[in-house]
Formats: sequence, structure tokens, C-alpha cells
Amino acid sequence: MHFVDAKGILSAHNGMNLYRGCTHGCIYCDSRSKCYGFTHDFEDIEVKQNAPELLEKALRSKRKRCMIGTGAMCDPYMHCEETLKLTRRCLEIIDRYGYGVAIQTKSNRILRDLDLLKSIHEQAKCVVQMTLTTYDEELCKILEPNVCTTKERVKTLQIFHENGIPTVVWLSPILPFINDTRENIEGILDYCNQVKVYGIICFGMGVTLREGDREYFYAALDRNFPGLKEKYREKYGYSYQLNSDRHTELMGILEDKCRKNGIVCDINECFQYLHELPEKYEQMTLF
Repeated sequence: MHFVDAKGILSAHNGMNLYRGCTHGCIYCDSRSKCYGFTHDFEDIEVKQNAPELLEKALRSKRKRCMIGTGAMCDPYMHCEETLKLTRRCLEIIDRYGYGVAIQTKSNRILRDLDLLKSIHEQAKCVVQMTLTTYDEELCKILEPNVCTTKERVKTLQIFHENGIPTVVWLSPILPFINDTRENIEGILDYCNQVKVYGIICFGMGVTLREGDREYFYAALDRNFPGLKEKYREKYGYSYQLNSDRHTELMGILEDKCRKNGIVCDINECFQYLHELPEKYEQMTLF
């Protein structure tokens, strides 16, 4: 872990990444890709120590309240957050200035900040996003070894639902020959219905691999699924998009179950929901 002073914290679309790198060890992580220009080991977390000051300055100068997003490139609740509490400090600022937040994680550490997220939702809007990839708990421990399992994430989603905070699930990635099964997809979808998620974001049944990410993934296949790397290379070569042979079947299951259970699975509709601040809050700011 090392500390830096960032030049800015909010992107043009109001997203923020407080850290660079991750310690969750997911075998498929796209953020490892060389195109992101890491100059340090991925597990050597870069901490943007001045993020709270930059965020407060940015929010203070904005003319219109909006949703602030975090968790797209790095998980805001990895191990170092337990002691650094950088995410919590930024949530306190978002809460104080009356902004909304759309926060994405794989970790049940987010429950530590339930009080703040409830406060944000009461005056603006909060959406909690959780990645679910694997119904089988033992397989989950292989694919995502250093973070809580799927069942623990589902319990977390349930707690947020009970507290009136809407949730969205990212069903991604689905790895060919590993978790691209009907049983896996149906199991995850049953979980989503059980905890009443608002929506599910799925870009297709497959995975993307770039330089850097691909090598890490293939090394993990050698450790955990002997012989599978050769099967991947024979079928996909150096393709970026690796679609499952069962893509059409599994997407049909997703769409059918979402329609029956009233879960939004249109990607554009989900993203619109994540980015829009409710009108009632905008009206309140007029008085």
C-alpha cells in the first residue's frame, strides 16, 4: 500500500475511484489489464489520500445536485478500507452536501456504512450495487478468493432491502466452461428475486480478456482447472470478447425470469436509474 495526492477525484460523469488496485484476488479482473497503465503491483494499493478534500471542493462548487458513483474500477470496500475509512469519509461529505450515491462492491464491509447510506437515501438517493457471479459457494471461493461469498453478499442485499435502500446486481462475468450453466444462472436469479433487487446488469454470458488480465486468468486456470487454459486458447485465441456457447439460452432465462419477477434487466434503463436523482429532491432545493 502506498499513498499519493491526486489532482482530481470526480470524472466527467461524476464517478470517483478512491483507490487503485485491489486485494480481492478475483481471477478474471479486467482492472489488471495493461491498458490502465499501472506502474505498481496490482495488490500494492494506491491510496488517494487527499480524496476527501478534493471531493468536498468539487461538490461545493457544483451548481446542481447529482448522483456520485464509485466502485466501477476498484472496490471501495477492500481490506485496507477497514483501517483507512476513506470511503466512509467521502460518504460523510456526500451526505453533508445532499448528493446521491451509487456504490458498487463485492464486500459485505459496506454494512459498516449502513447508517450513512440510509441518511443519503432519506434526503437524496442511494443505490447499492453488488456483483454476483457464482451460485456454488465452493466455486465462488476459487473465482473470488479474498472477498465474502455469494451467500454473504445476498444477506447484505437483503439487509439493504429491509432498510429501504434499492439494489442492483451485476451478473458478470460468466466464464465459459466454468459457471455458464443453467443451474448457476437460475440460482443467482432466484437470489435476486428473494431479496427484491431493482435491476440486474448483464452485458452477455461471457467474459472479456485483455493483455495483463488474460495472463493472470490463464495462470489461475492452470492452478484450479488443469487443462482448461488449452481449451480456452483453442476456442478463443486472443479474442477480447469470449462468449459462452450457451449465451442465447442463458440470456433467455435471464430475460424470462426478470420479466416474471418485475426485475429490470434492460441495461440502459438500469444505468439511467443509477444516474438520475429523484425529482422530489430537485424540487426541495427550490425552497
